[in-house]
Amino acid sequence: MMEEPGQWRMHQKTFQDAVHGAITLHPLCVKVIDTPQFQRLRFIKALGTCYFVFPAATHNRFEHCLGVCYLAGQLVCALQSRQPELDISEADILCVQLAGLCHDLGHGPFSHLWEQFVSRARPEKHWVHENASIKMFDYLLETNNLIEEFDRYGLKDQDITFIKEMIYSVPGNGSEWWYKGRPRKKAFLYQIVANKQTGIDVDKWDYFLRDSLNLGIKVTFDYHRIIQFSRVIPVGEETQICIRDKESNNVYDMFHARRVLHRTAYKHRVVQIIDNMFVDALLYADKHICYLGSNGVKYPLADVCDDMMAYSNLTDWVFHQILLDERDHPDLLHAKKILSSIFRRQLYLCVGHTKPNNPATTFKNLEEALKRNIPKNSTLTPEDLIVTQVELNYGMEDQNPVEMVYFYNKTSPMKTKKIKKEESILLPESFQERTFRILCRSNEEDKFKHAQRALMAACQELNMKEELYDELIPPPFSPVKNHRWIED
Repeated sequence: MMEEPGQWRMHQKTFQDAVHGAITLHPLCVKVIDTPQFQRLRFIKALGTCYFVFPAATHNRFEHCLGVCYLAGQLVCALQSRQPELDISEADILCVQLAGLCHDLGHGPFSHLWEQFVSRARPEKHWVHENASIKMFDYLLETNNLIEEFDRYGLKDQDITFIKEMIYSVPGNGSEWWYKGRPRKKAFLYQIVANKQTGIDVDKWDYFLRDSLNLGIKVTFDYHRIIQFSRVIPVGEETQICIRDKESNNVYDMFHARRVLHRTAYKHRVVQIIDNMFVDALLYADKHICYLGSNGVKYPLADVCDDMMAYSNLTDWVFHQILLDERDHPDLLHAKKILSSIFRRQLYLCVGHTKPNNPATTFKNLEEALKRNIPKNSTLTPEDLIVTQVELNYGMEDQNPVEMVYFYNKTSPMKTKKIKKEESILLPESFQERTFRILCRSNEEDKFKHAQRALMAACQELNMKEELYDELIPPPFSPVKNHRWIED
């Protein structure tokens, strides 16, 4: 039986959230939350191995998804209240909330780290967690018999399609409207959870604030004001969410928060080291740790994401599953040794880093140059070296993301404009910084020194300046890092 309009409010549930306070969610959202597939997110850390560097960063995908659901509802309800001509229905609001709630269902252990592992173990998959989120959403509906619950609240097949399109969709080519969930006049609804046009969406608002809170890093943007000064205005053939021009600095602060979090935490030197150690351990354990899927098929780690029954059981616990495995296969022993080294803080060493002078220089160029410059008769091998690329930007590579945003003026609320970088003297000269960081899997002194000499020679060959670390000297009690140059 279909729920009477407004009757659902008696069955809402309130959660006490660390970021947003008391948040109240629709009973259908609660039905989704109370499923094993969603509860799995309690056991997947949102910031992956950042926890090994920032001890308070223990929050999980579970609470992040609740926060995104709440913010999605806040924004869409604000638009409905201010602009009744948009014809935003209760079904629209509920679908947007559900998309926010379920957008991260497909994350694997330690969140984005799992994508790194799958991309190295099975590069042909081109696997992304958003695609897995759609598959898990379908699996959740099917195994928990929730289709009837969706129907009870007025959501049909087209609405379920709409939810999945908001979670993950690749825009088609040309100007043709290809979405099936909602008509073109409601294009703005697709910009709430994951905004492909401007990058301003509720997913970022929540994780910027939640991550900064748990990392102890201050950010200054105010999403309340962005909600307050958002309007839907026709832009070309579609409607877009536009923002009052006086909030442009607030928008810059939002994108700057992203860069600060990446620089300080997500791309932290030790975080990247532990990421690479964890991925190496998973690669060794890949064929030996299996999960049971549908039809009794056992899937190795990198293929677990192909079957949602198996994937439902894959969480951060895989770390301990490898450590506790009693088999003595050489691969498993090597994986356990790497993971035990993380606990003992016997980490890979950072050789140094360098910035390319030529934009065309890639980390592959540096990898090849390092191989060519390994000292003769050295025990150092190319397999001992890891080259990582650290990109710090505002979310759109070298572009100024605010130039993608449409703004409106108080006196002309239905006329859009763009704000160019030249209109402010306080913006950075460049919106992207690219650095190559070189790691060494061995902590042998000779290998480390040879790695540094190889880096110096490779940088000279590629006309890049290097900065070297001496990771073999114990760090001082002061947070200031010791640096020295290795002499020939």
